[in-house]
Amino acid sequence: MPRETTDAPGVMKKTKPSLARTMVTSLRNRKWRPGERQVSDTPDGVMTVASYNVHKCVGTDGRFDPERIIDVIHEIRPDVIALQEADQRFGERSGLLDLNRLRLETGLLPVPVVAGPKSHGWRGNVLLFREGIVRDVHQVALPGLEPRGALVAEIDLEGKAGLRVIAAHLGLLRWARRQQADVILDLLQSRDERPTLLMGDFNEWRLGPGSALTRLEPVFGPLPPAIPSFPARLPVLSLDRIMANRAGLIADLTVHDTPLARLASDHLPLTARLDLSKVED
Repeated sequence: MPRETTDAPGVMKKTKPSLARTMVTSLRNRKWRPGERQVSDTPDGVMTVASYNVHKCVGTDGRFDPERIIDVIHEIRPDVIALQEADQRFGERSGLLDLNRLRLETGLLPVPVVAGPKSHGWRGNVLLFREGIVRDVHQVALPGLEPRGALVAEIDLEGKAGLRVIAAHLGLLRWARRQQADVILDLLQSRDERPTLLMGDFNEWRLGPGSALTRLEPVFGPLPPAIPSFPARLPVLSLDRIMANRAGLIADLTVHDTPLARLASDHLPLTARLDLSKVED
């Protein structure tokens, strides 16, 4: 929220939230902010989803170690997870994870994409799921100076209506994030309305009129609480987001904060529990 300051008697001036002020506020709130726990077993009727920027499998100690990323995913035990930066950025964009080990240990399978022969996903985005049938996958190139993208998957859940999942990684520039948010909204408006989950690294710590996230509110409603997830060792910025277009679909939102997660990547994973009773025909 903008803060009012007084330059002279009777004169009020609004100041925009700054990065430094946001970081200080996050640090002050760390004692009470919710969600710093490991996700346990998921009860019936609830689905665990997660978003995780794996930072090309380079940890906060500077070491490349894809196995640590798999171990963190195993800790979360998600039913659906969106990964960002899971491929090399240049060259053949080779995937960095052992997908076979990930499947054996977690039961997660990647949503198929049309990309380079060595890539796991689309412009670094990988979407993995445990159960259900993937009916359709749409790869979206997002505008901007960087090679950003989004994956849109239509997943039929057993005994439930279909769930649309959008995994995205938005850019570092504010104008690009605004355009990228508009592209995602245009895509949704061109498709049938259904329960939709949007998650990823949005690179947006700002709130209010200047934030690219406000452009998503016509579809996804009021933004969920901002939960700091970056940097992993001392998270103060809420760069990662999970949001839904159904009120009550997200029953719980938390950051997965464990010693291993603080080491494996520069982002902490963000997790949510979905109330599947809100997924209706």
